[in-house]
Amino acid sequence: MTGSTPVVQVLQLPHHDGLPLPARASAGAAGYDVCSAETDFVLQPSARLLVRTGLALAIPPGYEAQVRPRSGLALRQGVTLANSPATIDSDYRGELMVALINLGTEPVSVTRGMRIAQLVFQRVADVRLEPVTVLPPSARGSGGFGSTGA
Repeated sequence: MTGSTPVVQVLQLPHHDGLPLPARASAGAAGYDVCSAETDFVLQPSARLLVRTGLALAIPPGYEAQVRPRSGLALRQGVTLANSPATIDSDYRGELMVALINLGTEPVSVTRGMRIAQLVFQRVADVRLEPVTVLPPSARGSGGFGSTGA
């Protein structure tokens, strides 16, 4: 880390050649857009595919990268992530892969260099899990899905 800004080292694998590094589309964007490094392909409705990015990351300890869908791709074409958000741990050094799924009704063409996902870097809390026989009470209690009226 340099100063207070964490540094993420990025290894560009041979099949990433000619593609841009992940980047934010605007100064206020939280996510860094990631491109497909695959040869052009068509993602059929309901199909899932693990897509190579040609990148490997060295994320600093105490951080993770969350792989999230791109909202425009999800809204316009129904393409999102099968495991959203996906977590890239700080000790993983393999290629960043994106599990795309087409929830739309039409086939979607994905071209090499197309922005398919975004990375959001977050701090990760180091906690200690403590076994207990009874949990302290809360206003919500054990109410689950939909129990708060939302």
